[in-house]
Amino acid sequence: MTRKTLPIALLALAVLCGCGGAAETGTETGTETGAAPSPSAAAAKDKKHQLEAAKADCMKQKGFKYVAWVKPEQPQSDEDRRRDAGDYQAMRKYREKYGFEVFAEFIYPKELNAPAAQRESPNQDPNMKLQEALSEAQLGAYHKAKDACMVTAGKQVLGVTLKSNLDYYNQIALTRKRATATTLDSDPKLVELAGAMATCLKGKGYAVTDTTPTAMAKRGRDAFLKEQDKLGREQDDTVPDVAPPAKKGDNQPIHMPSLTAEQARPYLAKEIKAALDDLECGKDFYPVFTPRKSAIDAQVRAQFAY
Repeated sequence: MTRKTLPIALLALAVLCGCGGAAETGTETGTETGAAPSPSAAAAKDKKHQLEAAKADCMKQKGFKYVAWVKPEQPQSDEDRRRDAGDYQAMRKYREKYGFEVFAEFIYPKELNAPAAQRESPNQDPNMKLQEALSEAQLGAYHKAKDACMVTAGKQVLGVTLKSNLDYYNQIALTRKRATATTLDSDPKLVELAGAMATCLKGKGYAVTDTTPTAMAKRGRDAFLKEQDKLGREQDDTVPDVAPPAKKGDNQPIHMPSLTAEQARPYLAKEIKAALDDLECGKDFYPVFTPRKSAIDAQVRAQFAY
């Protein structure tokens, strides 16, 4: 059976973001419509170009063509900014359609910038087409070179020690996890609000095993990612039906199932209900948690030129 797993870097990116593309548009400071970028945002953008240029130069030296490409930043809409601030009405409107952005990707791929729609996007990474033209042997050598060049560029531009291209995403995730755990999970007010949210969800019949603020913020999405992975594994004869434990410090790859929009709708309906229950129970939690989490995310993206 054809393997239904997406490229590992895209999967790492999807898990890392914690949401689809529609919710990640221009979240860095100073990207509001009509507003000039702040000095920090401009510096972060410049670092992205430096990182890509270093990778392209390295790849050229190794005999491969690589386009130094930085995805154009989309300005935030007012709705985006309200959701980033934890606004209840804005979050509810979004979740009523997309849930936690898991099964919605099969129904609204373009709106969520899902991997399945990125091939048709005018803002597609040109390196994807370059890779598609390579033979299997060439592609293996290409990825080996790309890993080595990410190590070189990471040290040269970012000052970080990397092991591979995937390790770049893992380090972003780990840095974000440490930052949120240090600043948010130890905050007494957030701990109190997260506990109240957990009590409410348990009362609605949801299982809650970790009541720390960061765990409460992602528990709903994680549950549906796990269900998505289970479906993908059932369709793929090359992987075990049960996901093995993730290695320490690594993101757990998600095996994407093959679903039509109609097949995905029942899953999304269930997801939307859970997302709205989660929001209702967290209506006091999210306005405090979300803006602070958004600020941490922006800082980590700037640090890694991501």
